[in-house]
Amino acid sequence: MKPTVAPFPAARLRRTRQSPAIRALVRQSSLSVDDLIWPIFVRAGEDMEEPVPSMPGVVRRTVDRAAIAATEAAALGIPAICIFPYTAQDDRTEDCAEAWSPDNLSNRAIRAIKAAAPDIAVMTDVALDPYNINGHDGFVVDGEIINDETVEALVRMTLAQAEAGADIIGPSDMMDGRIGAMRAALEAQGHRNVMILSYAAKYASAFYGPFRDAVGASGALTGDKKTYQMDPGNSDEALRLVQRDLSEGADMVMVKPGMPYLDICRRVKDSFGAPTFAYQVSGEYAMIRAAALNGWIDGEKAMLESLLAFKRAGCDGILSYFAPEAARLLNG
Repeated sequence: MKPTVAPFPAARLRRTRQSPAIRALVRQSSLSVDDLIWPIFVRAGEDMEEPVPSMPGVVRRTVDRAAIAATEAAALGIPAICIFPYTAQDDRTEDCAEAWSPDNLSNRAIRAIKAAAPDIAVMTDVALDPYNINGHDGFVVDGEIINDETVEALVRMTLAQAEAGADIIGPSDMMDGRIGAMRAALEAQGHRNVMILSYAAKYASAFYGPFRDAVGASGALTGDKKTYQMDPGNSDEALRLVQRDLSEGADMVMVKPGMPYLDICRRVKDSFGAPTFAYQVSGEYAMIRAAALNGWIDGEKAMLESLLAFKRAGCDGILSYFAPEAARLLNG
C-alpha cells in the first residue's frame, strides 16, 4: 500500500530545508573524522617525500616521514592509516620473496608508525603486486595467475605483517580461499585480535591507474587483472563474494572502487549488516583534484560531498587520500 501524502500546501517539503539548524536536525547521513582511513605510500630512503604526478597533493614518504604523517593523522582524529609500498622494477622478483620479509618497507613502516602513534590503527595491503616482476597480485605461471600457491604466499605475508604489529590486514588480491587461510594462520600463531578487512568486492576497474603509478606497478603489469578481479557488469557476484569472505572469518568487508559502485555498497550493507567500507580510489581522487585545480569545481565542497555519498550508501567508513584535508575541514 502506498503511503498517504498530504496534499499541497499541507506538505511543503521545503520547510525542513529552511535553515542550517533545521537541515541538521533532519539529515539522514553525516560524515565525521571517525569514518576515515588514510592510505599512504612508503618508499626507500630517509627524510624524503616524492610527489606522485598523477595524484596532485599525494606523495611517497620514506619510513621516517610516514611515522611523522601518522602522528599528524592521529592528532586530527583519523582512526586508521593504510600502508602501500613503492617498489622499483629492479627490486621485483618472480618469487616475490620480499613480500614476507620482516624488514620490507611495509613492515618497517608498521613498526615505525606504531612506535610514533600507538593509538592509530595500522592497516596493511596483502597482495603480491608490489613485489612481483609481472605486476600481478599472484604468481604467474605460463601466463596464468595461479590461485592456491599464491594463497600460501599471502599467508606468509599476512603473518609477517601481524608480527610487525599490524592491527588490520587488508587482502586486496581477490584469490579464492585466502580469507579462510589467513584467518586460520592468524589464529594458529596467536594473532587472534588481528582483524581482516577483506577487499571482498574488488572490480577490474579503469580507476586504478594513478595508484599503479604511485606504487611503481604501471610499467610492471603484464596483461590485465580480469581473471581475478570482478567484472564491472556484475552485482550479484559481489554478494556471493562478501558472504563467502564473512563465512571464512573476515571482520569487515570492502567495495572497491567507490563512487562508481555505490549501488554495491548499499546492497552489501542491506544484505549482511556487516561493517562495510569503500575505497575512494586513485582515479576518483585524481578526477576531483584535477577539476578543482583547473577551477572547474569547488574542490573542498566536491570532496566532502563525494565522501558523504559513501555514508548515504550505507558505508561505515571510507579509505580516501583526502582524509587529512577532510579531517581539517570537519574538525574546523
